[in-house]
Amino acid sequence: MPDIDAELQKAVAKLNIGSYSRHVFLCTGPSCCAPEEGQAAWESLKSELKKAGLTEGQQACFRTKVGCLRICCHGPTMVVYPEGTWYHGMTADRIPLFVREHLLANQPREEWIFARNPLD
Repeated sequence: MPDIDAELQKAVAKLNIGSYSRHVFLCTGPSCCAPEEGQAAWESLKSELKKAGLTEGQQACFRTKVGCLRICCHGPTMVVYPEGTWYHGMTADRIPLFVREHLLANQPREEWIFARNPLD
């Protein structure tokens, strides 16, 4: 049986867990949007985070693709923590502006937000 502690520590180190300032969860459907639309948004998010230099460093943002955030309409649905900002309609074409404005400039796109649930 493998050493679970060593295995976990290796995964933590590889992903830089503990060094992120934000965590973005993106629902890729199929209930809130077509899976193809969700996957395109996911690919855009990965690309834009990398282009913006948000994959490591002080402003690093972790990303997680999820199958359901339980808001099964107007997707793709996204939530950003720790501020707990919930976005609707986060299609691939919206992702670059989201990254520039919310993640880099700390200016959330109010017209795309439908709820807030900050974690203090």
